[in-house]
Amino acid sequence: MQVRDASTGDIAGIVAIYNDAVANTTAIWNEVTVDEANRAAWLADRQRAGYPVLVAIDPNGLVAGYASFGDWRAWDGYRHTVEHSVYVRADQRGSGIGKALMLALIERARGIGKHVMVAGIEARNEGSIRLHEKLGFEHVGHLKQVGTKFGSWLDLAFLQLMLDARTDPDEIQRS
Repeated sequence: MQVRDASTGDIAGIVAIYNDAVANTTAIWNEVTVDEANRAAWLADRQRAGYPVLVAIDPNGLVAGYASFGDWRAWDGYRHTVEHSVYVRADQRGSGIGKALMLALIERARGIGKHVMVAGIEARNEGSIRLHEKLGFEHVGHLKQVGTKFGSWLDLAFLQLMLDARTDPDEIQRS
């Protein structure tokens, strides 16, 4: 498996994974699927902002998963914090792709001087929570019934990873 930066040639694979998650999981709290133009615009926006979109490519050359991060909140005071997303094709879940994408994302965030990475995970998604814990993320919050999908209320668990040990936000610390 290869992890690399996404290109426009990966859009169809990203759309398929995204739409499967919309239709069949609570990993994405949207209820409407997207088309290739939507994800192409999303990819361009992330790249323009200087944020990575990574894909995991299976031995057949197909997108087996994708991941990205972006601003956690829009205000300047949050500029050192990012929130990430990781999605793996249904037939590849549990095979280590999520971990490989996460490790690459963490390194990218450190490389551009970010201090904290936040994960917002549907609280019953035990597999994702366990993966994050194994990578050093700590539970920092639990919001009850803040979302809904498939006719049920959803809780949101927040986890975070400290990416560096700096005490001065203005200190430049890149790996």
